[in-house]
Amino acid sequence: MPSFKTLDDLNDIAGKRVLVRVDLNVPVKDGKVTDTTRIERVAPTILELSKKGAKVILLAHFGRPKDGPSPDLSLSLIAPSVEEVLDRAVATASDCIGPAASDAVAAMKNGDILLMENTRFHKGEEKNDPDFIKALAAQGDVYVNDAFSAAHRAHASTEGLAHHLPAHAGRTMQAELEALESGLGNPARPVVAIVGGAKVSTKIDLLMNLVKKVDALVIGGGMANTFIAARGTNVGKSLCEHDLAETARQIMIEAATAGCAIILPEDGVVAREFKANAANETVAIDAIPSDAMVLDVGPKSVEAIMAWIERANTLVWNGPLGAFEIEPFDKATVAAAKFAAERTKAGKLTSVAGGGDTVSALNHAGVADDFSYVSTAGGAFLEWMEGKVLPGVAVLNKVK
Repeated sequence: MPSFKTLDDLNDIAGKRVLVRVDLNVPVKDGKVTDTTRIERVAPTILELSKKGAKVILLAHFGRPKDGPSPDLSLSLIAPSVEEVLDRAVATASDCIGPAASDAVAAMKNGDILLMENTRFHKGEEKNDPDFIKALAAQGDVYVNDAFSAAHRAHASTEGLAHHLPAHAGRTMQAELEALESGLGNPARPVVAIVGGAKVSTKIDLLMNLVKKVDALVIGGGMANTFIAARGTNVGKSLCEHDLAETARQIMIEAATAGCAIILPEDGVVAREFKANAANETVAIDAIPSDAMVLDVGPKSVEAIMAWIERANTLVWNGPLGAFEIEPFDKATVAAAKFAAERTKAGKLTSVAGGGDTVSALNHAGVADDFSYVSTAGGAFLEWMEGKVLPGVAVLNKVK
């Protein structure tokens, strides 16, 4: 297990200025936050520090500002939602460094919460600039990183600060790392991974890493068609990256060498058009009509996937099995997700899932809360699964 300090290692922090890197990069429409999930995830860390009497100073980015401050990317837009989720007053500062930041920090009392302005309004943030890091560090006594979702970036507020202040993982960061460790780091075997989604091209590194770490790899979604076609089977008008046939074959060779079973669909639900409730039929995977496209895996495939889930002690899931956004092509994803959730609730399975479409699919199935852990981290979750070093995590391990 990676070694890093957590909030449990923070003692006597009453009156201490604690810089907490959080993820507040939430969706906003017409000036209002439309999804507070990421705020809810960091709330436990913020409230725990506040209750212990710390002066809690939140650092975050919002959007991709190009040329300095921009009113439509100000974190002042997010502040009301942060207050609502925390049920606490949250002060704001018009900058994250300099006099505006220092004055706002100086006005804080023990337990207060302050939201600094968008760190990306300064070019030094993404450049991990030493002078910008020092200016940020001057506002705090302790650094807590609770933004796993930004840990794959070596930015000033996600990596640089850990070299200048005592560094700790927040509760969300801690939970994410512990879940991923149980999923891929030191998992209970057998381990089954489900990887779906549209394209192989976006997940080559992921697949190459997984076949060396799991006992069985279930491939679904549009990417399964590329593997099926690579075996010489006609996939009709299905989404398929024919130019990646050799890559798919190489992944299958790597899997065989590592002793990892590759599970591809045995049957599929096909239609002639991509729309909700389109006329459809279930066919064997080697009998796909030339004028049809596969939009979901079929019932025999679902049975096989469930059999592997039943056999597993650990499940790692990234990507839907079919076009779950439109009925009835959500059936396979929903059925497999519900079965995994049942096994998890029965204490027979550790289930870790992540990735934007995956979270949406599990929410659609109504089982997101029943998995052992569902990551909202997106890119960082994928890079971890790909076996890549995440700077924001590596530095926490290093500084201990």
